[in-house]
Amino acid sequence: MYGWRGYGDKHKVEENPNRITLSATDKGNVIGTVTIGIDSDAGILADEIFHDEIQKVRLRGGKVCEITKLAFDPTLRSKMALASLFHVLFIYAHYRHHCTDVFIEVNPRHRRYYEAMLGFQAVCDVRTNPRVDAPAYLLWVSMAHVNAEIARLGGTSDHPGNERSLYPYFLSRREESGLANRLLKLDQPTG
Repeated sequence: MYGWRGYGDKHKVEENPNRITLSATDKGNVIGTVTIGIDSDAGILADEIFHDEIQKVRLRGGKVCEITKLAFDPTLRSKMALASLFHVLFIYAHYRHHCTDVFIEVNPRHRRYYEAMLGFQAVCDVRTNPRVDAPAYLLWVSMAHVNAEIARLGGTSDHPGNERSLYPYFLSRREESGLANRLLKLDQPTG
């Protein structure tokens, strides 16, 4: 997907304890992937370009994470599959890693999508991302906003109303809690 878009084709999912890569499948075929990077002493990938903006959030006490390497099969137009992938990512960030703020670097042509569909906001002017040799905005959303939207709209995809958002396709709060408990149990040592 990155090569096709002209961002290079040498991207690898490197082993890193502060990054979790999730995949969505349909009938055994991978249809999408996304990585969440949790802040650490090494920072997050977006620090390379946007350290000044991310540091402002850290200094006010925020625990940051970032969404990277999102790739989704362009032949599928499944809001449910994309929302499910994002929801599991937010569950990991919130319940497992206690993140308060989420960042994503996006090409200018994708900015409005993330703003409308997930409530992200641009935090500064566009800059050049040397990892993909392309312009990028740094977008931010608070986990408090994500949680409020999930509580308000999660599980309502059968009747999403006029919402132009992915949140109706997220799990309901009750379903989210059950999934979060199962995921947290997977992280606990056995026996």
